[in-house]
Amino acid sequence: MLYQLLFSLHDQVSWLKWLNVLRYTSTRILAATLTALLLSLVLYPWFIRTLQKIQLGQVVRDDGPESHFSKRGTPTMGGSLILFTLIIPTVMWADMGNPFILLATAITAGYGVIGFVDDALKVRRKSSAGMPGKVKFLLQIVVAAACVAYLYSSSMMPESFRFRLALPLLDFYSYDIALPAFLYMGLATFVIVGFSNAVNLTDGLDGLAIMPVVIAAGSFLILTYAAGTIIAGFDIARYLNIPHIPGVGELAIYCGAMCGAGIGFLWYNTFPASVFMGDVGSLPLGAGLGFLAVASKNEFTLVIIGGLFVLETVSVIVQVVSFKLTGKRVFKMAPIHHHFELKGWSEPKVVVRFWIIAFMLALVGLATLKLR
Repeated sequence: MLYQLLFSLHDQVSWLKWLNVLRYTSTRILAATLTALLLSLVLYPWFIRTLQKIQLGQVVRDDGPESHFSKRGTPTMGGSLILFTLIIPTVMWADMGNPFILLATAITAGYGVIGFVDDALKVRRKSSAGMPGKVKFLLQIVVAAACVAYLYSSSMMPESFRFRLALPLLDFYSYDIALPAFLYMGLATFVIVGFSNAVNLTDGLDGLAIMPVVIAAGSFLILTYAAGTIIAGFDIARYLNIPHIPGVGELAIYCGAMCGAGIGFLWYNTFPASVFMGDVGSLPLGAGLGFLAVASKNEFTLVIIGGLFVLETVSVIVQVVSFKLTGKRVFKMAPIHHHFELKGWSEPKVVVRFWIIAFMLALVGLATLKLR
C-alpha cells in the first residue's frame, strides 16, 4: 500500500523522481526487511512489559529438563508481535494485488489465530496442554487446504506444469513427472501443515527455532526471486532450470519481512530469553515457510533447507515408535535438542551448533540451483 502510494508520486513531483526505485523488487525487499527489524527492536520492550503486567507467563512441561523449570513465568506469546512485524511491512512494501502475497498473509494470519488460541488456553489453564491436538491439527489442515485449493484452481500457477514435481539436482525442463491433482494438492497441504508443526517442535530452547527460520526465509528470498523475476529480458528461472512462475517473485518481500521480524525477535529471545515465541509464532512461521516452498515449487528443496526442522520432527517420531514397539527410547528425551541437553551440553552450545547445521543445510539447498 505504502509502496503504491509513494511510487505514484515519482512522476507527479519533480524532486521525488528517485521514488522510481520502488518499482524494483530488490528495493522493496530491503525496505520490508529494515521496516520489520526496526519495528521489532522498537516495540518489543513495551510488548514485554505489557506481557509481564498482564502475567502472560510461560508454562513449562513437568517432564522436561530441570534446567527449564527456572523459565516458568517468562513472558510468552511473543510471536504475536512477530506476526505484526511480518505482516505490516509486507502490506506496506509488497503489491497487495498480487495473489501470492494475499495467500501468504492469509495463511500466516490463519495459523496465527490457531496458535494464539492454543497459547491462551495454556496460560488460562496453567498447563502445557492447550487446544486438543486433533482439533488443532484439523484446523491447520483446513486453512492449508483452502489456500492450496485456491492456488491450484486459479490461474496463479502456469497450466503447463501446475501439478508437475520439481526435484532438486534435476533440470525441470528435461523431464516430466506429474501427479494427479488431488495427490499433488495433498502433498502441498502436507508440506504446509508438516513444517508448521516441525517449527513448533523445534521451538524448545532460547533462540533455537527463530534463527533457522530466518536462514530458511533468506534462502527462499533467493528462490522466490529467481523463480519469478525477469531482469532486462533475462529469465533467471530458465537459466537455472527451475520453473518460472509469474508473480511469485513478489514473495521475496514477504521473505525479507520474515527475516527482519525474526532477527528483531532474536534480540530479545537470545539466551537467557526475555520473551518466548509461543505457538502463535512458531505455527504461522512454519506454515509460511511451507507455503513459500509450495508456491515456488520447492517442496523437496525445503526438506534440505529446513533439514533441522525435519531432524527434530523425525527424532520425535523415532522416539515414539521405538518406545511403543520395544519399550525402549532411542534418545534421552525428544525432540533431539533435549537429548543433547541431557548429555551435558549447555543450552547456548546446543542452540549455536544447531544454527550452524541450519546454515550448512541452507547452503546445500541453494547449491542445488547450480547442480541441475
